[in-house]
Amino acid sequence: MAGWHIARTSAHSTWDRSLPPVHTVAPGDTVALEVSDASGGQLGPDSDAIALNDLDMTRVNPVTGPLFVDGARPGDAVVVEVESIEPEDWGWTANIPGFGLLADDFPEPYLRISKVTGDGIELFPGFAVPLCPMIGTIGLAPPEPGPHPIIPPSRWGGNMDIRHLGPGTRLWLPVGVEGALLSLGDTHAAQGDGEVCGTAIETGSVVHLRIDVDKDAQLPRPRLTTNPDAPRSGRALATTGIGPDLFAAARDATRYMIDEVCRRTGLEAVEAYLLVSVAGDMKVSEIVDQPNWVVTVHVGTDLLGL
Repeated sequence: MAGWHIARTSAHSTWDRSLPPVHTVAPGDTVALEVSDASGGQLGPDSDAIALNDLDMTRVNPVTGPLFVDGARPGDAVVVEVESIEPEDWGWTANIPGFGLLADDFPEPYLRISKVTGDGIELFPGFAVPLCPMIGTIGLAPPEPGPHPIIPPSRWGGNMDIRHLGPGTRLWLPVGVEGALLSLGDTHAAQGDGEVCGTAIETGSVVHLRIDVDKDAQLPRPRLTTNPDAPRSGRALATTGIGPDLFAAARDATRYMIDEVCRRTGLEAVEAYLLVSVAGDMKVSEIVDQPNWVVTVHVGTDLLGL
């Protein structure tokens, strides 16, 4: 079982079946991929909020790859086991104007640079978030002729932002083209479910994977098995949004949590928004009792002094 190392210079910014692969891997191979942060190097440890106004969005969320998976054919699934993620020693979290669940509530740019250590991440003074590295974007080339934008996820994977997609997780991705053409990027040192402000602790990483092929899996969409020993469990404060519109309920639950965080901690609203995006978990708690659905947002009570 060969091991390969792919540099972050082997990156692209669209999904496209016509992209030439940077390497070929066989089932059972391990591979280490260097991944840039979600800004594609446009932000650094010394950046300030003004830099957000100059972001070139065509360079956002670059992915390393694609890898040609030998023997993978349409109808199969590529199985990716995440062995480890080694984040860089800093990351960024931002409110980007026009982006995020509450973009109309927070129109001004805001940027927070955090130091990433094995002990956790201090997002704000006194607010330490557990280190919980994960992959924000991982997917295969779609069979439809490209190019296709990186950010919206699809049945082929992509920018799924599933916070459980970290070490110890196995991910199945449906194959749409010969060789699958696997790419990944947008690694996070920590993220809450929902990633409500649109960013997490965005950081570059080296990601170690083991790759396999599940023949004739015929998957409708990606699926995964999570690591039960991953951090970020325990007692939490949960706020709710209830109504017939799931998107509106998600916004209501998020605003409620922002209010609670501000009331209990003294943080400014935009700071609470970032904290919920990094350390909060959004869940569709009820979607069967029509006509109203329930969305909850959870934040650990240890962060809130409860």
